Amino acid sequence: MQYLIDQARVFRARAAAHSLHLDGLAQQHRPRAMFIACSDARLVPALLTAARPGDLFELRTYGGVVPPYEVKTPTAESRTIGYAVDELGVSDIVVCGHSHCDVVTAAMSDNRTVSGITGCDADVAPLTGDVTAAGHWHVLTQLDVLANYPSIAPRLADRSLRLHAWFHELDTGATLHYHPRASAFLPL
Repeated sequence: MQYLIDQARVFRARAAAHSLHLDGLAQQHRPRAMFIACSDARLVPALLTAARPGDLFELRTYGGVVPPYEVKTPTAESRTIGYAVDELGVSDIVVCGHSHCDVVTAAMSDNRTVSGITGCDADVAPLTGDVTAAGHWHVLTQLDVLANYPSIAPRLADRSLRLHAWFHELDTGATLHYHPRASAFLPL
């Protein structure tokens, strides 16, 4: 813990050394994109993308799960997504899964279907034993869930919002993105 405290104490000096203008952050909140990812500490969106403060609006959840939208009982996640889309006007949402995801691995060891980890009960694809394929499927399922959000669907239709599926390989540092035409995750 002391390391974290020490780093927080010198943050202003590090920000100045990297030409980060912190005063501007208080004046404007216009992130370039929303980044939805697993809360796993090994996956660091800002480090992965070289984002500076203010660039990414992050949502970190258990397994990067996006819950289905519920009008009567909105979740904190759905409110966060709505805020990013409606108030901040993000033009891109990245859902990023990762290798060695404990959530995906646990679902596989329990011999469950992907629906047990995705948050989408309609998804019934069985896990085949290929943890990478299960991780890819999980990310794509989150995009399907997002596409049904009332604030997202019209923006997808008018092409003012784009959804992206990424998968980060922890052991190699490579990040892949989904290509619909190839029906595969390929290097960025």
